[in-house]
Amino acid sequence: MTSMSGCGRGSLRRIVAAAILALGVGTGAQAESLGFRQAVSEAAAGDRVVADFYLARDFAPLWTGKDDGARRAALMTALREAGMHGLPVGRYAPETIVAEFSALDTERARGFLEAQMTEVFLRYAHDVQTGIIDPARADDGIVREVPLRDPAATLLAFAAADPARFIRDLPPHSPAYTALMKEKVALEAAIAAGGWGPIVPVAKLEAGDRGKGVVALRDRLYRLGYLGRSATQDYDGAIMKAVQRFQIDNGLTADGVAGQGTIEVLNTAPEDRLKSVLVAMERLRWMNGISLGKRHVWVNLTDFTAKIVDDGHVTFETVTVVGMNQHDRRSPEFSDQIEFMVINPTWNVPRSIAVKEYLPMLQKDPNAVRHLRIVDRSGRAVNRAETDFTQFTAQSFPFSISQAPSGDNALGLVKFMFPNRWNIYLHDTPSKSLFNREIRAFSHGCIRLGKPFDFAYALLAPQSDNPRAEFASHLNTGRENTLMLDRPVPVHLVYFTAWPDEKGRVGYRRDVYGRDGRVFDEMKKAGVVLPGVQG
Repeated sequence: MTSMSGCGRGSLRRIVAAAILALGVGTGAQAESLGFRQAVSEAAAGDRVVADFYLARDFAPLWTGKDDGARRAALMTALREAGMHGLPVGRYAPETIVAEFSALDTERARGFLEAQMTEVFLRYAHDVQTGIIDPARADDGIVREVPLRDPAATLLAFAAADPARFIRDLPPHSPAYTALMKEKVALEAAIAAGGWGPIVPVAKLEAGDRGKGVVALRDRLYRLGYLGRSATQDYDGAIMKAVQRFQIDNGLTADGVAGQGTIEVLNTAPEDRLKSVLVAMERLRWMNGISLGKRHVWVNLTDFTAKIVDDGHVTFETVTVVGMNQHDRRSPEFSDQIEFMVINPTWNVPRSIAVKEYLPMLQKDPNAVRHLRIVDRSGRAVNRAETDFTQFTAQSFPFSISQAPSGDNALGLVKFMFPNRWNIYLHDTPSKSLFNREIRAFSHGCIRLGKPFDFAYALLAPQSDNPRAEFASHLNTGRENTLMLDRPVPVHLVYFTAWPDEKGRVGYRRDVYGRDGRVFDEMKKAGVVLPGVQG
């Protein structure tokens, strides 16, 4: 909420006082009303939104009047249930409000409580609707524009609405948010029951193994819901299938072998899974109000996939390679629209790559990276043999570097553009072997697609009778050309380490950039706590 200087507070008090005098407020029974008005104006003096709201409605109460019971009940129910959304209940102090309401003995006390409840309502509405933290403060790679609501408009709309329905409509209403709320409840129950039992104490287990390690694996899979009751000590077919299902749900190579990576994920504590769910719910609040689009592209960085979603169903999916885990190369999170594709693209090397990677190579050998073209500011080709690259620094390097269209081009044969200031896009790549890795964070920040041609066909399908032939007609020219989409397709670059499938079952992914950890740290500062660690 916007704060006001001391001078601003004084001016506001004079305005309020003048308004009260203009109303002809007298003494006796009306003096109590004056006490209420003065208390509201004093309590709201530091918040222009709240002060203006009450001034505009002639200080009519929103919460503490005799006819405001429905609003009070709706708010108090929401505050008590804030924990269901992973919000810090202590931030709203519902029991304190109840106690203060029960102890009201003067109109002045009622006025202070009135303003306090309005401020608490606005705080709760903001938090449950668009999140409790500023994402950019947690990680500078989260460049998403959160659709914050105007608090003045929120107050006016609430005052005219059915209170219970209005408050119910504040949080996200997507199936994903509902599934995450259910998963939160299940994880809290698991924590209360002591967790998922002992960890699996070995580095690797596979078919044919038997003994205590297999028993620990069996018991862990049972507690996680992947295996029925069993007394076996052998790594049998049932265990192998359970391991495969677990691997699929957690983005692991589904080979049925409990290797080091799989066991590491199996041994993750429910408390850590709960952190992922709480952060995922917060991330959805940041997107609450953003239209995903009836058809949209969903790129989950932690899942290393890009999906086309039509009417809530995945109709296309491909593996991806995302930015490597270095500060200036991690893929950012934001939403935009794919407007066109460039077939046979030229790669104009970003300056950061040119000076950090290629300049040192050219300083050692002017004939290095011969597949790249170097031009001066006038667009003339640089004579490498006559150029002393050692005289340049990253700041003074005066040339541009590019790579002509070809099958070996770093962008492959097609790129998909949603122009943005971070110069991020989706594209093909000649480095196909990286798609076979389990963790695929190797790019400079852009998203490489495992099936770029099929992705292009899917995007073109709504506007072309034969998308394959249309694409091929451009590709076969060998020249760079642009193919516009008749309707831009929303694209969302997201980072969810906990996410439900279409059946509502929540799967988990690694926190490849450590972003979830930083987000949860900020959430803790805002008052979010895990079960068992309350004061």
